[in-house]
Formats: sequence, structure tokens, C-alpha cells
Amino acid sequence: MFQVRASGFQDLVYKNGQAGVTKASVTIIFDNTDKEHCPIGYEQHKEITITRQVVIGGKNKYMINGTNCLNKRVQDLFCSVQLNVNNPHFLIMQGRITKVLNMKPPEILSMIEEAAGTSMYEVKRMSTRSTIERKDIKMKELSSVVKEEIAPKLEKMKTERQQVMEYNKIQRELDLLTRLYVAWRYVSAEETADKAKIQVQQVHDKIAETRQKIVDGASEAEELNKLVQELQSKVDSEKGGVLETLEKQLKEKEKLEAKALANQKNIKDTLSSEEKNKKQLAKSLKEDQEHKHWDNALPQILFTLRNRENDTTGTSPSELLLGRNLPRLGDWTAPG
Repeated sequence: MFQVRASGFQDLVYKNGQAGVTKASVTIIFDNTDKEHCPIGYEQHKEITITRQVVIGGKNKYMINGTNCLNKRVQDLFCSVQLNVNNPHFLIMQGRITKVLNMKPPEILSMIEEAAGTSMYEVKRMSTRSTIERKDIKMKELSSVVKEEIAPKLEKMKTERQQVMEYNKIQRELDLLTRLYVAWRYVSAEETADKAKIQVQQVHDKIAETRQKIVDGASEAEELNKLVQELQSKVDSEKGGVLETLEKQLKEKEKLEAKALANQKNIKDTLSSEEKNKKQLAKSLKEDQEHKHWDNALPQILFTLRNRENDTTGTSPSELLLGRNLPRLGDWTAPG
């Protein structure tokens, strides 16, 4: 097959793109009138046109009946009619007949499967199984990620969502209560303002009434002052001489009273001093009487001591004086 293929895509373009041509295309038109062997899904088309376009420095394009498609779809279309371009045993070139005849049984089986069109499904089955295995590995990885990373985050986000919903609910309630509170304050302020206006008007009325009373009182006071002045002038004119005499007598009485109070104080001081002297004299008199009594009783004491000294053996006069049998002072009688 390498003899019928170019070494590169650029070789397929006229003069390798040097002549200003940058792309090349090839189109194959298949007769699709045999509906029993036509590809699945193309029964309504009488012809099937497959085009491949090569662009220098760009991507290759595949088209089926003028519609862009993938290379895989073109390959599936050929495989569905037993034309596997990747393993083209449907075309045996000259010089390869002997090689085909010398093929081993597995190779012949492969060629028969390709000719029958079953190898396409085997390839698809293997490809699908490989894809499933890769997907299973990816699913396990994703399940592990979901279980270890996403699930905790999701649970955390659920908790946060619940908290946010609760916060929004509280915020709405707070906004509602705030509006109600502001409305209540506004109504209360209006009521207070109305009451204050009434009270201010009442105060203004009272102030006006009080000012009127002050004016009336001032006029009455002025009239009373005039009346008092008139009466005072009459009293002064009628009792001027008598008042002067009484004032002089009052001053003389006050002087006499001051002198009498001074004399009374001196007398009190004198009485207090005399009382002290009296107490001192009484104390001195009592002491003199005691001394005199002892002077009178001393001869009798000595006489008694001498008699007891004569009667008592081994007792000194000092012991007799300090003994318990010594008569009290009141028991002594002065000698007559």
C-alpha cells in the first residue's frame, strides 16, 4: 500500500504549494442504489460522496455528502461495507497473491472477518472495553474525589447554605421590624409634636396671662406705693415729734438695760468666786478639826499604850500600835 501513497501531505498539493496552491482535495463517489448493501443510515441517498481536503499548514477535512465530519466516522462508514482501509485485504495487488496463499490460519481468519465485516465490531468491542476500563478507573478516581473532597465540601456548603438562608430570614425579619420601628417612632414623634404644640400654646397663653397680671400688679403696686407714701406723709406730719421723743427714751432705756446686764454679770462672777472660797474654807476647817481631835486624843493613846505594855508580856509599843486590838480613832476620848 505504500506504493500508492505519498510520503507526506505536502506531496499531495500541486508543486508542494509553491505555485500558490495551498490545498488539495479528492472525492470518491459511490453508487448507493443497492439498498441491501448500503451503509446504515444512508438508504435515502442514491450516491455517497466522500471528500478529503488537505491544507498546507492546516487541518485535514473530511466530508460525507458535503457535510464536515470526523475521520472516525468515515472509517466506520467504510468498515460497515467491508472496506477497512487500515487493514485492506479487500485489495490484493499483483505480486502479493502468493503471500496471501501462504498466510497462517489466524491471518486468514482475520482476513475473512474483515471481508465479512465482523472485525469492525471486534475492534469496536475492544475499543469500547478499553474505554470502559479507562472510564471505570476515572469513575473510581472521581468517586474517591467526591467522597473525600467534594462530599465534605458539599456538606459544609449545605451547612453554610442553611446558615445563609437563616441569616437572610433574620435579615428580612430585621428589615421588617426596623421599618415597623421607624414607622412607630415617626407616628410617636408626630403625636409628641402635636402634644408639644398644644403644651407650647398653653404655655404661651399662660405667659401672656402672667404678663397681663404683672402689668396689672405693677399698676396696683404703683397705686399702693402712692397710697403708702400719702399715709406715711400723714403719719410723719401727725406723729413726727412724738416719735422723736420715744426714740430718745428707748435709747436711754437700752443704755440702762446694758448697765444692769453688766452689773448682773459682775454679781454672778462674784458669787461664783465666793462659792469657791466657801468650799475652800470648809475644807480647811474640817482639816483643822481633825488635827485638833488628834492633838486632844494623843495623851490618852499614850496612856493606854503604857498600861497595855505593862499588862502584855513580850509586846512592844509599836506592835500595839499596829495590832488589831488598837481602838479606832472615834473610840478615843480626850482626857477631861
